[in-house]
Amino acid sequence: MSKNISDGIGHLERSINWKQGLAIALGVPLLILPSLGYLPMYMAAAAILVWGLSVIQGFIQNAAYAELATTFPKASGLPGFAQHVFRTENYKGKYDKGKLIGGFSAWSYWFAWNPVLAIFSILVGGYLHGLFPVLAETFTEYQLSLMSGLVIFSGLFIVNWFGLKDGAILGYILAAVSLIPLVILTAAPFATGHVDMANITGNWWPADWAWDMHHVLILFGIFAIAQWSACGWETAAIYAPEYKNPSKDVPKALFACGAICFLSYVLVQTAVIGVLGVDGVMAEPLSPLIPVAQAVFGEAGSVITIIMLIAAMILIIQTAYLGSSRALHSMTTEGNLPRVFGKTNRHGTPFVALLVTAAFNMVLISMGSLAAILAAAAIGYTCANGISLFAYVRAKKHPAFATLERPFKAPKGWKNVALIFGLFNLPLCLVGVVYLNSQEIGWASTWLGFLVLSLYIPIWLYSQRESGGAKDEAGIVDVSDNGSDNDVEDLETVPSSR
Repeated sequence: MSKNISDGIGHLERSINWKQGLAIALGVPLLILPSLGYLPMYMAAAAILVWGLSVIQGFIQNAAYAELATTFPKASGLPGFAQHVFRTENYKGKYDKGKLIGGFSAWSYWFAWNPVLAIFSILVGGYLHGLFPVLAETFTEYQLSLMSGLVIFSGLFIVNWFGLKDGAILGYILAAVSLIPLVILTAAPFATGHVDMANITGNWWPADWAWDMHHVLILFGIFAIAQWSACGWETAAIYAPEYKNPSKDVPKALFACGAICFLSYVLVQTAVIGVLGVDGVMAEPLSPLIPVAQAVFGEAGSVITIIMLIAAMILIIQTAYLGSSRALHSMTTEGNLPRVFGKTNRHGTPFVALLVTAAFNMVLISMGSLAAILAAAAIGYTCANGISLFAYVRAKKHPAFATLERPFKAPKGWKNVALIFGLFNLPLCLVGVVYLNSQEIGWASTWLGFLVLSLYIPIWLYSQRESGGAKDEAGIVDVSDNGSDNDVEDLETVPSSR
């Protein structure tokens, strides 16, 4: 029997279909914006190849996550899978090490998505500062970033107070405002002949590139940074407890978002390098789409682009805000965070998690360093993906999970593929991004990443004492019922997926 945790921690409501989940996840194709000028600095035009390979990596990883999402439909995506699979069944001691591992994966995932709010609030502040002279005369970029974050977070909190369905409606609106102009801006240079393929073929690989240890580590680091953007469409699976029919909705939402990501990431980077050349991109590393718009549409085009990008950034923030708050809620229902983080309102919205996420990002904005925040978040994302892929391998092999029904199945032998990519994330990409950070911006971002990740240990120990540590009462379901939709209370609201 499925049950609520005590002290006001409630279930999320099953209220959306795959199209609404896709609408919320449509912020992911726009995550290329912070790195659109960054990757060519190291990879030249080969950045196009890196983006394509990274999205393909996303398909490989997300095939495993889609299977886990339909096997455990009450688990919230990556953070829920790892927590559910690694915890020890009927554990009698005080501290379950498996539960700690699963909880750490969820915490890493939360930290990977959480800084998206701060990163794009800083970018919004910068664009507003450049677009409106009256604002530039009155406020600094730093002040505009803080105000942007406060206004955006407050607005999104109000919209999402009434449930995930309203968040999906906002996703539709912002997708129309941002994705359609982005498609036009990407396609127009090809149609008007502004794309010079010599800019790509003549600068395919950096002139000083060598296959030595230094450059190999940088390459792993680049893949970690790219993965943070190009594989992020796994967030469509985090709403598994809120899909009406998760066994069908999750795979549809995931792979539809992945197809959009593949096209957008490859074509946007191709258009930017094709118009500006690698040197031109490096001259505008933070906002290379603006000179592209100026070249194709003139000065008016750059103004339209900035407005479009601001709308796009709000969509990205919306995606990250909902995903990171669900990660916190998932950790609470599994007994890996104090109960207060799991409180929901009458609409099924985890409002405490939303408030904590917003407050944490206001602190990050006050740091002012976009590069350091992004680099630290990439550390969390590599940890989350690595552990989650190992969770998939465990779920395929462990007797408690091996025979469970899987409405969606990854191809045969996928556990071996998942193991390879788990090792690619941990340790290869993790070592690579740490090395890249040390070369690019020093050790500040690395220490920030590991500091936030290490804070989980005392918080977890406190949550175990809070729950009494006698047995795992914090999970929504026991391993024996695997989180299926066969519970009595769920039969009234969830269409059968059997």
